[in-house]
Amino acid sequence: MHGMVNRALQGFVTATYGPELWAEVRSQACLPFDDFEAMLHYPDALTLTCFDAACHVLHKHPNALLEDIGTWLVTDPHLEPLRRLMRFSGASFLDFLLSLDELGDRGRLAVPDLDLPRIELERLDPSSFRIRAQWRLPGIGPILMGCLRAMADDYGALAYLRLDGIEGGTECLHVQLLDTAFARGRGFELGRGVA
Repeated sequence: MHGMVNRALQGFVTATYGPELWAEVRSQACLPFDDFEAMLHYPDALTLTCFDAACHVLHKHPNALLEDIGTWLVTDPHLEPLRRLMRFSGASFLDFLLSLDELGDRGRLAVPDLDLPRIELERLDPSSFRIRAQWRLPGIGPILMGCLRAMADDYGALAYLRLDGIEGGTECLHVQLLDTAFARGRGFELGRGVA
């Protein structure tokens, strides 16, 4: 697994719970190093062992921890470039949803060797969607749900999201877009002025 994925788990635990909790996760996972390197690759088994240790140390259900990580990826101030990359999808949350299947290609523009999930969107009616996501490790559904909830807030939209099962290794989500202009969204400018 790409080191950026492992680094995201480390960053989430450290930023949210502190370095002491990360040290406990490292200890339980028997990691032979202090920090993951973002540009290295690690065995998938090591990623899963580290994640299982984080669930145990934090007393969190795997889906809850994955959803929290997905939310953190969009909302943490240190990860503003990721939020900006996602906001390039369009002017509204609906635009964002409709371009989800392009997210992997945009991510690979930034980090070419990053293994990103395959995402397909099916529009069920004008305000309902089914998302199918597939990745080499389990858990992309809850991560994506956390990201989508945070992005709905970012755009000021009101959306109901739920995990919708697994079909042949593909994780499914249901999105009901209730109001595209429910609240004032966070500011976003396509280009920033040069000082």
